[in-house]
Amino acid sequence: MIDLPIYSHDGKTVDTIQIDPALLGGEVRFPLLKQAYVAVHLNQRQGSARTKSRGSVHGSTRKIYKQKGTGNARAGAVRSPIRKGGGVCFAKTRTREDMRSSLPKKMRRLANRNALLAKLVDGEVKCFDNLNFATPKTETFANMLSVVGINRTCLIVLDAKNEGARQSAGNLPYSSTIRVDQLNVFAVLNHRYLVIDRATLNTFLDESCFANGAEEAQS
Repeated sequence: MIDLPIYSHDGKTVDTIQIDPALLGGEVRFPLLKQAYVAVHLNQRQGSARTKSRGSVHGSTRKIYKQKGTGNARAGAVRSPIRKGGGVCFAKTRTREDMRSSLPKKMRRLANRNALLAKLVDGEVKCFDNLNFATPKTETFANMLSVVGINRTCLIVLDAKNEGARQSAGNLPYSSTIRVDQLNVFAVLNHRYLVIDRATLNTFLDESCFANGAEEAQS
């Protein structure tokens, strides 16, 4: 079991919950995490990179110097690929559609859970009793993160209805917010810390248990 402390808004430990690693994959599976991370990163590429041929480069078409009598090799326009600032011999002119990568559903679900396990093992999950605010206040949220020792990038996982916390964290530097139903391995591993409240964490764990049981029933 992993003991995860629950903090109040002033940084005091008010409770502790135990999380069974078996619900999150049992152990940190680094090859799976890398495969899932690369797949998500790859799918974010548009594949729309372009380069210009000599006909697409803006510039004069005037012959640089006369054909004979200079001692130089024959040369035409300055847009030639052999000259600085010129075009490219084999320019990229189409959108690539073969960049996408996919993982089986079981692997994606396991990778998402396993990323949370990796953060728990490293002590980089900060769980609060609640993240409710009467009125949105960025300074209050920043103080909360400071008192629990968050001094690097952090991912703040929120319930979809928690608009006050989302607005409070919106202007915090080096931090991002995400809905619990959108939590994924790429977002988790791109941040040093993960901030969540007790209710949202229980929601994620319950959904993980349900998904895990459904997958076992299908296998």
